[in-house]
Amino acid sequence: MLKFLLFTVMLMKLSKNWSLAQYGLGILSFMLGLNCFHNMHMYNLGFNLGMDYVSYILIYLSAWIMFLIIISSEKVKSTGKFSSLFVLVNLVLLFSLFISFSSLNYLLFYVSFEMSLIPTIILILGWGYQPERIQAGVYMLFYTLSLSLPLLGSLLYIYYTSGSLTMELSKKLLNTDYLTFVWYLSTIMAFLVKLPMYMFHLWLPKAHVEAPVAGSMILAGVLLKLGGYGLIRILVFFQKISLSFSWLWVSISLVGGTLISLLCLRQVDMKSLIAYSSVAHMSLVLCGLVIFNWWGLMGAVVIMLGHGLCSSGLFCLANMVYERLGSRSLLINKGLLNFMPSMGLWWFLLSVGNMAAPPSLNLLGEISLIMSLVSWSKLSMWGIMFLSFFSASYSLYMYSLSQHGSFSNSLYSCSSGKVREFMVLFLHWFPLNVLILNVSLISGV
Repeated sequence: MLKFLLFTVMLMKLSKNWSLAQYGLGILSFMLGLNCFHNMHMYNLGFNLGMDYVSYILIYLSAWIMFLIIISSEKVKSTGKFSSLFVLVNLVLLFSLFISFSSLNYLLFYVSFEMSLIPTIILILGWGYQPERIQAGVYMLFYTLSLSLPLLGSLLYIYYTSGSLTMELSKKLLNTDYLTFVWYLSTIMAFLVKLPMYMFHLWLPKAHVEAPVAGSMILAGVLLKLGGYGLIRILVFFQKISLSFSWLWVSISLVGGTLISLLCLRQVDMKSLIAYSSVAHMSLVLCGLVIFNWWGLMGAVVIMLGHGLCSSGLFCLANMVYERLGSRSLLINKGLLNFMPSMGLWWFLLSVGNMAAPPSLNLLGEISLIMSLVSWSKLSMWGIMFLSFFSASYSLYMYSLSQHGSFSNSLYSCSSGKVREFMVLFLHWFPLNVLILNVSLISGV
C-alpha cells in the first residue's frame, strides 16, 4: 500500500504541471488495476495499512474518479483559476482517501476520515459557483463535525475497554442495555451523516449545487462511500445490538428513500436532482449493511461502486451543459437533443444506468439487496417497490425534460462535444456496464 501513497505524494510535487499530474493519475489507476490479488484476506500489509476486497474496490474507485476529475476540470486550467493549487488539493484529498480505505486502525481511520473534509471544503469554497457556497461549506462542516466528535470519544473508550484499536482485534460487544445503545448511536452517527441517511441529508444537495464539477464528482463518487465503508468496519463491533435495531434503520431508509424520490420529481436544478437521487441510492446501501447477511453486504458494495461511476458521470454531463448554457435549470435546458445531438446518447446511457437497467452494476446490486431485504422481512417489499418505481420515474423525467422540447431562442451555436468530454463519459460508462461480466471480483464470491 505504501508504494501507492508514495506515488501520490510524488504527484503532489508535480502539481504545477497539469498534464503530468493527469498522466500520473492514469498510471496510478493502471497500477492499482494490476494489483488485484483477489481473495478474502488482507494483503499489502504494513504500517497499519492493508487492503481486503472492499478496500481494494474503493481505493481503485477513488483513483479512477480522481483521474476523470482532472480530465473534466479542463476549464480551471484554461481560465487560469489557480490550476496548480486545484491539482494539489485534489491529490491531498486522494491521499486522505487512500489512508481511510486502507487503515487497519480505527484511530488512523478516524483521522483520515476527518482529514478528507478539509480539501473538500477548500474545493467548494475556492472553485464553487455561487456566493451561497459559503453556507454550503459551513453546513457540510457542522453536520459532519458535530456528529463525529462522539465517534472519537467512542473509539477512545473502545481502546480503554479492549486495549486495542486494531480492526478485528477489538473484542465484540454482547450487551444490549441502554448505555450500550447510547455508545452504539454515538459511534455510527458520523457514518450515517456521511452516507447520508434520510434526515441527515440536508447538507448534501447544498454542497453539490454549489461545488465545482470536481467537488460534485468526488462527493458523489467516493466521499459518500466513506460512510458505507465506515459502517462495514464498525458494525461488526456492535453486531448484537445492531441486529436488534435493524428494523429502525431499514424503516427510515425505505420510507425516506421513497420521499426523496418523490422530491426528485419536482426538482428543476439538474445538479440538485442528481444529488437527491444519491440519497435514495444510499438508503438502499444502508438497508443492506444493517441486516447482516452476505447478499446485503455484497449488494451494498456493488451499489456503492455502480453509484460512484454513474452519479459522477451524470454530474459531469450536467457540468458540460452548464459550461455551454450558463444554467443548470431544466426549464431552460430543454431540447438538448437538437442543440447537442452527440450528447443525447450519453444522457440516455447514464440515465438508464441510474435507474438500474441491465447490464449496469446498479442492477446487480439492487437484485442482491432486494433478495436480502425480502428474505429479512416480507413487509419491506412495499418500500422496495415504491423506491424502484420512483427511481425509474425521476431518471426518465430528467432525461425526457432535458433532451426533448423546444430549445431556448437565446442560444446561437456551440460545440456538440469535444473528444475529451466523450472520453470522460466513456470511462464512466464502460466500467459501470462491463464489470458485471466479472461478478466474482466485486461480490467476493
